Amino acid sequence: MKIGTISNWNEEKGFGFIRPKDGGKDIFLHINDYSRIHKRPIKGLEVNYSLNTDAKGRKCATEVYPLRGHKNNGREIRQKIFSIFVFVSFGCVIYFLHSHNYIPTIIVGIYSILSILSFLMYAKDKNAAEWGTWRTQERTLHTIALLGGWPGAVIAQSFLRHKSKKLSFIITYWITVSLNCAGLYWLITPQGNLWLKSILRNVNLG
Repeated sequence: MKIGTISNWNEEKGFGFIRPKDGGKDIFLHINDYSRIHKRPIKGLEVNYSLNTDAKGRKCATEVYPLRGHKNNGREIRQKIFSIFVFVSFGCVIYFLHSHNYIPTIIVGIYSILSILSFLMYAKDKNAAEWGTWRTQERTLHTIALLGGWPGAVIAQSFLRHKSKKLSFIITYWITVSLNCAGLYWLITPQGNLWLKSILRNVNLG
């Protein structure tokens, strides 16, 4: 095992570099090779690591973990538990509304399909961020969430650890959640239900 200091870390892309204590060129570090039981890497953190080479023969660090301290305070675990709670709770609400004929099956289908799509888009964007390829625009992610994909997004944010720390993004995300829930509530009112039935009737006629 070698000792070094993280000289640079890009949280969005999930990689950085370690400056060896015994000198030499900085060593590449990918988040997948960093300890899962410690808090996320930060610049200036002293770490232990093994020196290896990647598929292209370039030097890289593996089995990386903090030299001391920096233990996981449970924040990520709490985020995952919270996201599961929100996802399951909303699923129960949707089930109740559907089983009591407040909303048609198509609404359940829309939430299901868009949630899966949202999760896949987060996964694709995280991969693009790590490899420097074409990124998905934030407004696209927010639009999918607003239309009904937000349950899948909340799972993606915590389990993929993507878009979970940028405050402006998180605030906008929860605004889309609020607007979507408000729209769902309106659909179960007499006026909203009548409007929805009219739309579905016109679609069927078309």
